[in-house]
Amino acid sequence: MIVRIMGEGQIEISPEDIAVLNELDSELESAIEAGDEQQFRVRLHALLDKVRHVGKSLPDDSLEPSELILPPADASIDEVREMLGDQGLIPG
Repeated sequence: MIVRIMGEGQIEISPEDIAVLNELDSELESAIEAGDEQQFRVRLHALLDKVRHVGKSLPDDSLEPSELILPPADASIDEVREMLGDQGLIPG
């Protein structure tokens, strides 16, 4: 799966890593639903850090279509709320 973190580039994620990313995504959604800015920030950074850690960065000139778009680390809670689909940022 190809993921784009806005402002950073594309990262290839293996299917085996999706479950742990979904857990982090669920925690992020809970923080958004609660309107908890501090937990939102912690959860967003944890999700993005995990994507960077388990994924493999693609070259900047890569033209692979992104299957998922993730917000940048400095996104606001409202911006991320708008990006959430029925299944969160990362569909399971």
